[in-house]
Amino acid sequence: MSQLKQYVDLPLEDVIGDRFGRYSKYIIQDRAIPDVRDGLKPVQRRILYAMHVDKNTHENNFRKAAKTVGTVIGNYHPHGDTSVYDAMVRLSQDWKMRYELVEMHGNNGSIDGDPPAAMRYTEARLSKITGELLDDIEKDTVDFIPNFDDTNKEPLVFPAKLPNLLLNGSTGISAGYATNIPPHNIQEVIDAVIMKIDKPTVTLDDLMTKIKGPDFPTGGIVQGLDGIKQAFETGKGRVVVRGRATTKKMRGNREQIVIEEIPYEVNKANLVRKIDELHAERKVEGIAEVRDETDRSGLRIVIELKKDADSKGILNYLYKNTDLQIIYHYNMVAIQDKTPKLLPLTEILDAYITHQKEVVTRQTRYDLNKANDRVHIVNGLIKAISILDELIQTIRNSKNKADAKQNIIRQYEFSDSQAEAILALQLYRLTNTDITILKEEKVELEEKIKKYEEVLAKPKVLLNEIKKELRRIKRTYGDERRTTIEEEIEEIKINIEVTVPSETVLVSITKEGYIKRTSLRSYAASNKDDLTIKSSDNLVRLLEMDTTDYVLIFTNTGKYISVPVHELPDIRWKDTGVHLSNLTTFGSDERIVQCIPVREFTNDKYLLFLTKQGMIKKTELEVYQSPRYSRSLIALNLREDDEVVNIFETNGKQDIFIATNRGYGLWFNESEVSPVGQRALGVIAIQLKESDYVVNGQIIDETISDLFLVTQRGACKRMKINAFEKTARARRGVHMLRELKAKPHRIVGFYTISQEEEISLVTDKEKRIEVVPYGLPISDRNSNGSFIIDADEEGIVQYTIIEAEYDIPFNE
Repeated sequence: MSQLKQYVDLPLEDVIGDRFGRYSKYIIQDRAIPDVRDGLKPVQRRILYAMHVDKNTHENNFRKAAKTVGTVIGNYHPHGDTSVYDAMVRLSQDWKMRYELVEMHGNNGSIDGDPPAAMRYTEARLSKITGELLDDIEKDTVDFIPNFDDTNKEPLVFPAKLPNLLLNGSTGISAGYATNIPPHNIQEVIDAVIMKIDKPTVTLDDLMTKIKGPDFPTGGIVQGLDGIKQAFETGKGRVVVRGRATTKKMRGNREQIVIEEIPYEVNKANLVRKIDELHAERKVEGIAEVRDETDRSGLRIVIELKKDADSKGILNYLYKNTDLQIIYHYNMVAIQDKTPKLLPLTEILDAYITHQKEVVTRQTRYDLNKANDRVHIVNGLIKAISILDELIQTIRNSKNKADAKQNIIRQYEFSDSQAEAILALQLYRLTNTDITILKEEKVELEEKIKKYEEVLAKPKVLLNEIKKELRRIKRTYGDERRTTIEEEIEEIKINIEVTVPSETVLVSITKEGYIKRTSLRSYAASNKDDLTIKSSDNLVRLLEMDTTDYVLIFTNTGKYISVPVHELPDIRWKDTGVHLSNLTTFGSDERIVQCIPVREFTNDKYLLFLTKQGMIKKTELEVYQSPRYSRSLIALNLREDDEVVNIFETNGKQDIFIATNRGYGLWFNESEVSPVGQRALGVIAIQLKESDYVVNGQIIDETISDLFLVTQRGACKRMKINAFEKTARARRGVHMLRELKAKPHRIVGFYTISQEEEISLVTDKEKRIEVVPYGLPISDRNSNGSFIIDADEEGIVQYTIIEAEYDIPFNE
């Protein structure tokens, strides 16, 4: 005889897959996900059932929690005592359960995240509303299954006369599944159930006239009706939950923010700590003190503000940067037909109604059988009293109880149960009064039987019984909604002055990309010429700005960054600034063309871009607002070999004068240029001859009277603006120089000027000559101006530098 094979060869992946599949099924069904019918996880159901069996109910005294935990572990839930006790405590916490299922004496934790007292110190009992979950469980309303060691029975589900899944919600994470169902108001849910019973095809919009949305035990405000509707429609959705805060006026032009409700499942102590940290680290300006004044009368967090502080801005900052506002994600997964499913509202209601139909049917059938049995007994007792003397004689003549029972059945045609009831009858009940009571009981039982049979025979009557019970529960436990529902999600706008202390500073930026902010004190203590800068570099702009402002920095490659001034490094005037490559992406071939200060990004101001190949583009200033500056963004698209020569901030109606290298000038109004998007190419500004290009452009207004240009041969020329005629865009323009056949002049610098300005000419021999334009005579259009340098000796002028102006754009 061959030896039996003791081992089976199986691939490891098959074994692991099978075992993990079984484990996953177990933790999904028997641990983490609630049943759609009673809204309970197995551990919760076992705790409540153990307390019910032990008569640890709301009408009886409290009992040690440790005793209940021991009973649950010993009879129903063979897991750790901590997990059972934690589940029991949660059922008693009024900041987590909308309707607590367990009442507890002693420390059951707090909204601050404090742990509960050990189970040996606390006492517990079922709450009154839990009785509605367990009501009639002894009437064969639900199936029972053997417990883990087959020594006892436990219910597979509770009768659940109230829709607990929606009332208290549920949270859980399992293998491949998670659930997140918020609590709701009992009155609204019951009204929705009744509406669904009356009209099974009711629409979601009609249901939402009854059930408005989540109703958290901690109150608060829910924003986003569309998110609620999506969740009710699909099982998944997203809403914003924010605490309830009010601003109160105080003496001395001060205010305080008082928070009396916080979002669901937010730790209050952590929230207070976070607000205090933001205050201590000066990430939010205007907070003087943060106090937690919570006591037995209710939750209360007080934020004292400084004088004239922006209370709305501070509150918005707290909404955005703390758990005073959170996102709640619906994920309505529950066990239905032993399978986890993502359920919309209608399916949850249908599952509950189906469960109630079965529960009421089984309960009615149980009551009907009991009533029929009792009527049978009552009929036997009435008959027995009518032949009482004969019965007594028969019993006296019998040998024992069994013989008497057989004699009664044989002689008087009683049933076995009737005979048993007669033998158990006490002598004091053999009175005329008693037969009257029996006849009244018979009538009453017959009425009940008729009613029970009607319930079982007519579905409409069955549904009326369910509705009647629901209305009773609504009257008994109904309360007002705690959470306010708002249709729209409010966009949080934070005034930068709330987060940044206002301070006037100097912002300097160079052509090669060195930038810094400097305090006015450091600047005043130094000479302007003390600025450390490379010989090849020059200041593009020097701006007096506020730390709450923004600065737009544009490069010749058509890229830009938007930097908050307070984010710029604070460096002494004498020291070199930080290179832009340390703040953002900045190419080696890039140079700074323009730097524009911005107090507020609005659509009534424009940026006007001028390129070397004669293109012009106009875009609203607000388009260039960006929440990040870690990398450069595209300001406009450029053609191949093109680059930006200048950018202007305008009001949309200003004149612009463009000068080209070959000496052409064109003057037109920017209203000819239509606003376009951020990355658009733009339109033609000036028609260029072959090998010509735009040197520069300037904004012309009533304060401008003189134009100034420099040629490569070292000639400088000052002209009156009225020597030119304003025409239209996309023309060639007019000559500003006299054309020479030998050594013609070519423009390398073009500016509008004021009396204070100096312009430097830089030659290819690295000579630098300073010119005061107003020291030169006025020239006509057909002249080539005055020679300032000898090109043969000092070199050809490569480029010009205008002294960077000291701008005061906002504080004039």
